[in-house]
Amino acid sequence: MQLQGNLSVERMCYLGQVNRAGFYRYLRGKAPRLEKTEVRSMVQRIAVEHRRRLGSPRMTQELRNRGMVVNHKRVERIMREDNLLAIRWRKFVTATESEHDQPVYLNLASRMQVTGPNQLWVADITYIRLRNEFVYLAVLLDAFSRRVVGWAVERTMQARLSLAALERAVVNRKPPLGLVHHSDRGIQYACGEYVKALASHGMLSSMSRAGCPYDNAMCESWFKTLKQEEIYANEYQDMEDLIQHLEEFIDRYYNRLRLHSALGYRSPEQFETETAGQPSQPQLDTMAGTLSFSRHRRSFNPMWEHQKQGSRSGAAPLLPSSSR
Repeated sequence: MQLQGNLSVERMCYLGQVNRAGFYRYLRGKAPRLEKTEVRSMVQRIAVEHRRRLGSPRMTQELRNRGMVVNHKRVERIMREDNLLAIRWRKFVTATESEHDQPVYLNLASRMQVTGPNQLWVADITYIRLRNEFVYLAVLLDAFSRRVVGWAVERTMQARLSLAALERAVVNRKPPLGLVHHSDRGIQYACGEYVKALASHGMLSSMSRAGCPYDNAMCESWFKTLKQEEIYANEYQDMEDLIQHLEEFIDRYYNRLRLHSALGYRSPEQFETETAGQPSQPQLDTMAGTLSFSRHRRSFNPMWEHQKQGSRSGAAPLLPSSSR
């Protein structure tokens, strides 16, 4: 509350027998048109900066971050009047090829308690339609911060697409042993080449249940965001043009600037920075998430088990047994 000498506005209104709400209405009433113009101007400026990617909730939060006191209904009305509402989604089409004879793995992601970055990565593939062809995008998200840690684009859905995204993620993040890699049951993630790559980096394979896309909902939600805010808003000349736009959207916009409601309206980079120094559990627990198996009343830490098994026999990273 702003002070006038030693008296607050609340105290002065009480002494002067003036309604406080009426006092503020009087102040705003002096220049209501100017205030409305300033809000509209700032909404338009932010919409241009974010290339019309923000809906009204994120626009409201961005305005508040810049020091403006606004109501979300007012912001939505201004955006609707100025035709600045975010572009809507199109029908979802699956790109999963799960009819194969490769082993599939236990769903560890649903049993995890993620307490920090580089404990659980979620992977998936989607298609993007260009003028004369279809191309495919593979991504890996960190489940803690929703940050895109690796991605790759190819004209084919073969294993080299998912491997390229994985290698990019490993180079960018250098994850500790015991990280859980979760995906659907697609052949790109179940093939021997990809499983060996995970094992070589000390990662555990985890896969969704058959016919249940909700187990991989984080990636599906991210694909929806990508297509609403970038793909459907642009036309690309070719795959090279698409890659340039994806680099700008993923690396320079989404990871660094885009506000995420699940992160308290912070960007993934900001969320990781702000939570990096927060004390939580013992050091090993923060480096690898804990897996809970409630039926057997026991917990399992991937890195502890990996170190225990490696110290006994020098074995490769522990992998879940296959199941159908």
